[in-house]
Order: sequence, then C-alpha cells, then structure tokens
Amino acid sequence: MLTDQEIRQAIQVMRQSFPNASTTLKADTTFHFLLATILSAQATDKSVNFTTPALFQRFPGPNDLAAVEPEDVEPYIKRLGLYRNKAKYLVNCSRAIVDNFGGTVPHTRKELMSLPGVGRKVADVVLAECFKIPAFAVDTHVSRVARRLAMVEPKATLLQIEHRLMAAVPEDQWLDAHHSMIFWGRYQCTARNPKCEHCPLLAMCKYGQDNVM
Repeated sequence: MLTDQEIRQAIQVMRQSFPNASTTLKADTTFHFLLATILSAQATDKSVNFTTPALFQRFPGPNDLAAVEPEDVEPYIKRLGLYRNKAKYLVNCSRAIVDNFGGTVPHTRKELMSLPGVGRKVADVVLAECFKIPAFAVDTHVSRVARRLAMVEPKATLLQIEHRLMAAVPEDQWLDAHHSMIFWGRYQCTARNPKCEHCPLLAMCKYGQDNVM
C-alpha cells in the first residue's frame, strides 16, 4: 500500500504528464453543467458534448425542462446509453430544483444528492467545478488508478477510495488531483491494454510490473 507521501508523488507525476488536465464537459451555466454530468454516466464526455448543445438550447433553465415529459427529452439524448432513464432523471431533477430550491441549483452535497439522478460522484463534481467547494469525486478512472497503484485495497469501495485520497492529498489540491487521475486513467492506465511498459510510475506499481513480465 502506498503511503500518503507516495500517493502525492504519484499524483504529481500524473500532473506533470497532463499539466492541463481539467473537466472536458462543456456547459454555459451551472444547471447545464449538472445536466451534462448526469448524462456522462456510462458515456464519454465527447459524446455528451456532441449531444448537449441542442438540449441546452431547447431547455435553457430548470423551469423549461420541468414543464415537459421525459418523452419530450429523449430525442435530444437518444445517442447516449440509457437515454430513457436519463431523460427521466433530467426532468425529475429539474422539477425538484424548481419545487424545492426555487429554480436554483443547490450547493451542498446533501441537497444535490436529494435530486433525482444525482449520486455522490455527480454531487462532488458539481461542488468542485461550479461552486469551488473542495470535493474529491471518484469515477471509474480514479477508482481503477487508485486500486492498481495500491493507493487503496483492491476491493475498496468508492467511498473508501474518496476518503483515502482526501486524507493523503491537501484539500486545495483535490480538484487538480481528481483531474490528473482521470486523465491518467483515460490515456495511460487504461482499462484495456494499459501502457505499463513505458509508465513513469512502473517502479511503484506492482500491477504494472506483473503486467510487463
């Protein structure tokens, strides 16, 4: 298991490899960013960004989306996986924002997670990206990298991974660390065919060492 210092060192290498790592979701308002983040579940950011311009133009605010039915939203997001469920989430989320929060996206984790379609990861992303509230969102890339590098136990839950990384990394670096680990998982430590042989972290990664033998 990596120590706190080793975790920070590993993330520093990731940051040096991808110095411009940041969110790749595109949105013009906090509300639209929330929608994009919900849509990004089991979908690439590229596919979400291709889909959302027409959706955002048709539904500029929560009131607009709350006034329609999921079937009215489906054509705008049909290219994405699970689009029927996601259409329901978008409409019901908008209705909750209108009914419970006066049409404004809330900015606490508890309130965000009360919205349909919003789990802890989505809430953490919105908190950090839109409200600059420290949070360390754990997605599939972050969890894969953390487990492979033995930052956490192999069977660690997403919440355990989040807590471990938050304990090891200074709070003011959480967002950059989150993005660095995402880019590392997206382009270096990929789910299939990870680039272990030429990895600058190979010396501290038993998974990688076993993979190149």
